[in-house]
Amino acid sequence: MTTTSHSTTAAAAPQFALAGSFLEGLAAQDFARLDDVLAADARLRALLPPGLREWTGARAIGDVFAQWFGDTEEFDLVEATVGEVGHRLHLQWRLRLRAERLGTGWFIVEQQAYADTGQGGRIAQLDLLCTGYRPEDVDD
Repeated sequence: MTTTSHSTTAAAAPQFALAGSFLEGLAAQDFARLDDVLAADARLRALLPPGLREWTGARAIGDVFAQWFGDTEEFDLVEATVGEVGHRLHLQWRLRLRAERLGTGWFIVEQQAYADTGQGGRIAQLDLLCTGYRPEDVDD
């Protein structure tokens, strides 16, 4: 995992730790662990290949990540980055996975997210952009 920061304030460190905890839960496929970093009334807005979708609530958000990335035969977090853009957390991750529901072979998916924290110090807003599942080996 790569962490990038141009801020030297001590207040930035806990937000990076929060982002790291989010990515650790994702990497472990421990989607219930996302509850620890999401505010109870957190909001996720996601631009997915089918279009814009929204969810509200830590449990609903954890469930959608479980739907996207659970039930796999193999699952690897191959790249992750945490940074800050204008006081918003920036998280990026690339996953490599195999799942019967996706078809045969390996698939790659990358997501970029920008997060705002709430008064409780947890993620209150998550805005996400997703590539969709892309076959790793595509014959040209």
